[in-house]
Amino acid sequence: MHEIEEIMSTDIVSVTPDTPAYHVIDLLVENDITGIPVVDETDRLVGIVTEKNVMGLLADPDLAAENVRDFMTADVVCFDIDDDVIAVCECLVKNHFRRVPILRSGKLVGIISRRDLIKYILEPIGPRHQFP
Repeated sequence: MHEIEEIMSTDIVSVTPDTPAYHVIDLLVENDITGIPVVDETDRLVGIVTEKNVMGLLADPDLAAENVRDFMTADVVCFDIDDDVIAVCECLVKNHFRRVPILRSGKLVGIISRRDLIKYILEPIGPRHQFP
């Protein structure tokens, strides 16, 4: 099994570009998540909607966002399931992302968040380890 596959979350909430804006906002709140991948009918990643995108709607009242495609980020940083987990970690440190989608053969299969990586780091030493 690949290291990324061990860490990533596979219970993914995703939407399509035609999902109504109000519905994706509701999904963010309802699922207590900070971003939702946008996929086409074949599960290929076409974008992502984040809390930051939603806040942009509030900041720009002239933006008429009826569907996700109107305000999603289309140029998404993502990783392949065979990539190195250190590369994922470095990406999340260097950029201000909270999560990155994971693909297999171009299709969305998981997501790794900062929290997933922190749990992975903590796992071998146990939850009660006292840091200096």
